[in-house]
Amino acid sequence: HVQLVESGGGSVQAGGSLNLTCVYIDSSYCMGWFRQTPGKEREGVALINPGGTTAYTDSVKGRFTISQDNAENTVYLQMNSLKPEDTAMYYCAARGVGVGGSWLDPTRYTYWGQGTQVTVS
Repeated sequence: HVQLVESGGGSVQAGGSLNLTCVYIDSSYCMGWFRQTPGKEREGVALINPGGTTAYTDSVKGRFTISQDNAENTVYLQMNSLKPEDTAMYYCAARGVGVGGSWLDPTRYTYWGQGTQVTVS
């Protein structure tokens, strides 16, 4: 069982920055960040695999950066130039390295954190 604990959410003005943190137990998984607003499906934001390869959804490219510290079992999501449309509950998720399908598909992830709220006004 992999436990994920997110932190770092908050309220910021448009153009501001936040750095989300997710602490996990097992570093052999691919780690993703998702976000969700009420009434909408959970949306993939960024992914990093154990080798450090990253992927981003188009709407955050150039503004968000996902990184990891394997020694600390922590994955980060640095969010810059935030926009009101980035407002959502953000979730950290883990999936096995050999799992197929799109990284954007939340059903491909086995473990989820409790979420951290990001509000941009």
